Amino acid sequence: MQRSMTRQPTLPLFLLAFSLSCGPAVAGSGAEPRGSDILAPYKRELQQALRAGMEQGVVEAIGACRVKAPDIAAALSRDGVRVGRASHRLRNPANAAPGWVEPVLAEYVASTAERTPRRVALPDGREGYVEPILLQPLCTACHGTALAAPVAARINELYPGDHAVGFEVGDLRGVFWAEYPVAQ
Repeated sequence: MQRSMTRQPTLPLFLLAFSLSCGPAVAGSGAEPRGSDILAPYKRELQQALRAGMEQGVVEAIGACRVKAPDIAAALSRDGVRVGRASHRLRNPANAAPGWVEPVLAEYVASTAERTPRRVALPDGREGYVEPILLQPLCTACHGTALAAPVAARINELYPGDHAVGFEVGDLRGVFWAEYPVAQ
């Protein structure tokens, strides 16, 4: 895919767009708050890592996200809890959806009306929770149809098999997910 040059967003606007993309796509869905509560520190720490990278520029933020995001998920995946992100168009193959997330992700892809946060009953007294991530305007700097040449080059360098571009504002970018023991 050819990527053309566009203007890079300013730091404050990019951070605003990222913070908006970290909440549930649909408020008041009635989904169990426990899954949302479990995801909150994950999303907050991802945002902090991105902010630190963005202080150096969009290109540097890509590298920071690549290193920090897996560490954050690993650190918060303890005591029977696992957290992560996944997409139907992956940048990093390590972020492939767990089997129980795949059907929810497929429903989100198939229908914009079916993009509310969800709980999923899992075996062995566990539960899953999935929140959609919708592309915000400034997320197009790294995931849109036209990327700045340095951004495209860095993505190609770090993720040669990248499929996480070509999105438009409002498109489903992926999901945040959490898996945890059912509270007693």
